[in-house]
Order: sequence, then C-alpha cells, then structure tokens
Amino acid sequence: MLKPLMVNGLPLRKSLPHWLILTLGLSMVGAVAGCSPNQPLGPQSINSRYADEKPAISGNGRYLAFVSNREGSRNILLYDLERQQFVDLPYLNRRDALAETPSISNTARYIVYIASDFGRPEVELYDRVTKTTQVLTRGYRGWVRNPSISPDGRYVAFESGRRGQWDIEVIDRGPTIELDKRDGPSPSSQE
Repeated sequence: MLKPLMVNGLPLRKSLPHWLILTLGLSMVGAVAGCSPNQPLGPQSINSRYADEKPAISGNGRYLAFVSNREGSRNILLYDLERQQFVDLPYLNRRDALAETPSISNTARYIVYIASDFGRPEVELYDRVTKTTQVLTRGYRGWVRNPSISPDGRYVAFESGRRGQWDIEVIDRGPTIELDKRDGPSPSSQE
C-alpha cells in the first residue's frame, strides 16, 4: 500500500493551502496540454503549433493567405487581418491534392497557387466570388512552381521548367475578366 506524502508529519494535502493545491493542479494540466504538438494558440489565431508557411498578403493589406497543416493535410487558409478571423474558402482545398505557394490579388478575390494532384503540379486560380477553381496550366508541358498574381487579378506569372531550366512565364487572363480593384467591394462584403 502506498503511503501519502508527508510534510511536517501531516499528509501533503493538509499541509498546503487549498488554493495552492488547485494552482499546482491547473499548472500541471496546462503543462500537459501545452506539450500537445498540434494545439492552436487560439481559435482565431494566425500563429499556431501547426506548420504555417508561405505567407502572401493582399494588395490592400487586409488579407493573409498561407499554407497550413491544421486540418490534417496541406491546405491554403485565408485570414482577415481586420476582423481577426479566418475566411471560409469553399471548394478550394481538396483531400486529394496538396496546395502550395499562394498569391492573392488586391482584395483576395483571386487566389493563385500550385496544386499537386496525380503527382503533377498545376497552377490553379480560385475565385472567392464565384467559389470556383480554374486550372491555368492544364495540358502544359513541363513543371511549374511559385505562381504570383497581379494585384488586379489579370496576370499570373510563374516559374516553368519547360525548356529544361527555370524560366518565367506570364498568363494573361484576358481583358474580359472582372478585375479585382483596390477601391472596389471586397468579396467579404458580398457575403
């Protein structure tokens, strides 16, 4: 049989004030919880104990996009710095594809990124207003990486390995696309 710890001839529980026992107990719980490797610092916090990387900021300075493994796979997250909360991105992240290197337009209406599904990276563009994704390099010969979108969303630049070395290529999405203007309404105001 185990004997209780004794201090000055009294069991430890009786020799310490009640508040001290409670404080020590809560400290132990906090220490154990703090050792959990994937626990966020707060429900709406940018930084977490997850791998958060490859940040990109919108032209208006309000939104921050980055890659995180918070949801069990590498996903692109969008954070509204003004409201201090995450923005929902329906249909952007898929379980069957890895997302990398986001770049965002003025009001983050357009998000361009690399998605690797079927083992081949593609430059994809997500429109937050229409909630649709478009593959910009479908059928493209060669590897692609590090896409970047112009502030208005019309042009997408990326690195291409098509010629056996890394070159820069630019896609013009055309004059008929709806531009993401800095002074126009943001996609969040349309929600």
